[in-house]
Amino acid sequence: MVIEKKLLEMGIELPETPKPVAAYIPAIRSGDLVFTSGQIPVVRGEVKYAGKVGTDISIEDAYQAAKICALNALSAAKSVVGDLDKIDQVVKVVGFVNSIPGFTQQPAVINGASEFFKELFGERGIHARSAVGVAELPLNVAVELEVIFRVKK
Repeated sequence: MVIEKKLLEMGIELPETPKPVAAYIPAIRSGDLVFTSGQIPVVRGEVKYAGKVGTDISIEDAYQAAKICALNALSAAKSVVGDLDKIDQVVKVVGFVNSIPGFTQQPAVINGASEFFKELFGERGIHARSAVGVAELPLNVAVELEVIFRVKK
């Protein structure tokens, strides 16, 4: 429970695994990898940070949305492996940013997730990443995140 204790020291409570909004599961394990479904900034069942980044949502707020998505991805991973201390590496983060045409700061937004993982896991939190601008996201959220974790066998 080292990782969950560190979360508490950071003032962060691990949420319950968000309920899927369609026909899928939050995460699945294949060998030593856990793949999360797209996680959105939902807190206690309520969407946070809805709208377009660049008009409705600031980069700073979208950064926080990405951090919430990362936390929800951790919760989804825990639902599969049972203990966050089994996470050996954050392998890949794919971030989608609901942004206006011409907005090019998607990497700054997805840093909310990347910097959170680095702070929580140290070197094990450094990962490969994509940060992509999209025209729309489900429920009009500002950010959606997929994460691949490597776990101990």
